[in-house]
Amino acid sequence: MNNIQFKKDYSALIPTVYPGQQLTGNSKAPAGAEQPKVPFSRMLQNSIRETSTDITFSKHAVQRVDDRKIEVSPQLMQRMASAVDKAQSKGVTEALILSGSTAFIVNVPNRTVVTTMDGSEMKENVFTNIDGAVIL
Repeated sequence: MNNIQFKKDYSALIPTVYPGQQLTGNSKAPAGAEQPKVPFSRMLQNSIRETSTDITFSKHAVQRVDDRKIEVSPQLMQRMASAVDKAQSKGVTEALILSGSTAFIVNVPNRTVVTTMDGSEMKENVFTNIDGAVIL
């Protein structure tokens, strides 16, 4: 088994497709057509942004949502995703997101809700370990 050698370059069969580019039947660009040069960091950021639009809930946060009977609708999730995007653009890492009488503490880089509480629990509470807040 150790003496097996691969003589064929199989990677040549896999076309390279970058984010925003569509795979076509012909993977080679026509002669003379120049591909626009995009920095790798920008392609990586765009790829991450396209794939990471969803907000996730930690196990603790899911338990709190169930215990406190907090309604999380698809519309709220979209608004929260937008709020996380805004917080991320400002450099926030731990955000308090307020939606009506509900508070969500979100780890912005991981896009994960860490915990949540309803209005009755927020009274006279102090929110610690946050560096930004977004009010929906």
